[in-house]
Amino acid sequence: MLLHPGRGREDRLLEGQLDCQGRRSSAGPVLLMNRLAACLLVVLSGCSGPRTETPLSVRDMASPAGAGSGEPNLAVGADGHVLLSWIEPAGEGRHALKFATLDGETWSAPRTIAQGAGWFVNWADFPALAALPDGTLFAHWLAKSGPSTYAYDVQVVTSRDGGRTWSRPVVPHRDGTQTEHGFVSMTAATAAMGVVWLDGRKTAGAGHGDHGAPGAAMALMFTTLDPSGAPGPETVLDDRVCDCCQTDAARSGDTTLVVYRDRSDKEVRDISIVRLAGGKWSAPRTVADDRWEINGCPVNGPAVAAEGSTVAVAWFTAANDKPMVKIAFSGDGGERFERPVQVDEGRPLGRVDVVMDGDGALVSWLEQGEAGAAAVRLRRIARDGSRGPVATIAESTGARSSGFPRLARSGSKVVVAWRDAADPPKVRTAGIDLAPKAP
Repeated sequence: MLLHPGRGREDRLLEGQLDCQGRRSSAGPVLLMNRLAACLLVVLSGCSGPRTETPLSVRDMASPAGAGSGEPNLAVGADGHVLLSWIEPAGEGRHALKFATLDGETWSAPRTIAQGAGWFVNWADFPALAALPDGTLFAHWLAKSGPSTYAYDVQVVTSRDGGRTWSRPVVPHRDGTQTEHGFVSMTAATAAMGVVWLDGRKTAGAGHGDHGAPGAAMALMFTTLDPSGAPGPETVLDDRVCDCCQTDAARSGDTTLVVYRDRSDKEVRDISIVRLAGGKWSAPRTVADDRWEINGCPVNGPAVAAEGSTVAVAWFTAANDKPMVKIAFSGDGGERFERPVQVDEGRPLGRVDVVMDGDGALVSWLEQGEAGAAAVRLRRIARDGSRGPVATIAESTGARSSGFPRLARSGSKVVVAWRDAADPPKVRTAGIDLAPKAP
């Protein structure tokens, strides 16, 4: 069974097959046509077909994170600079949340956002940074609220001077229960920061295995925080969701999008989306009907990115015992989604992220190798379903200690961050320059 984070057992590696060349094989008469004829065939048939794309060139970037660092995340500031955040041990049971800013090819010296004891530090439930258009930075981490293993609160701080100083922490949820609150996503909502989290206030007194019982389900919640940290009203977006899969959020024009792994009364755990448009939240809607029925949390949440009215959602599923990483596009701000496209080519473990890239998107994921090995991989998927070559970012491991690779894009540059689970472990980073698109 796939397990909740923090349990003392390794995840079972999901089986599949991998094309060692990192390419989808093709056959048939199209291979015998010249390029023009092949393109005409695609247009006339209304189907997507292969197209030539420049392979992604990945280069290592010296990481500012220290030995023992983990839980990396990436964001883009209001000025377009990429921000890297991570956690480092600070001695005597303490931890520090740090960040650095990318200037060209060089990370700034690390700055400490917060440090303390009693934090809930977990491979799958990691801190984040986000920025408002006015430059106000928001950061969050998790702190224990009681003796139970999963009793912890979200702590949010703000900075109005580029991260030199930070406010006192505020807790966005106001239930006061010693229960699970985490898997936070933040996205700017005009003059305030939108904050989404998984909320366990209804699970008080229930064992983690009972979190789907009537009246004891994990919920998806939303609020806003203004630049001073003052919270807005709490809103329940979905009152029964998967317990420990990451959430994600983005803006498409004036619409706020939140994606997450839902949970039906029959334990179907597919990806859903809710939208805040015109001041009103939509009802949850399934992005794709995978029908993955699983009696346990797969610890594998979705990712969303948007550019104008174009939205991309990427996710992992193992419906019908066939592990896959998928992506689906929407051209109307997430109102409707096109047919999903398979991203991987063999043995994915998931742990996805996504950024937009012109008429398509770049998706990262973890691919299983032999004897517990894994690789951080990246691929471009176009709106027409064409799949670019697979790029290997780094060799890794399928163990939980490798964490979740993260992506961020600023202009023509994409940054990747992941945890190298070597001894000692350390957060590492790489850069990719996107090739200019043909006119």
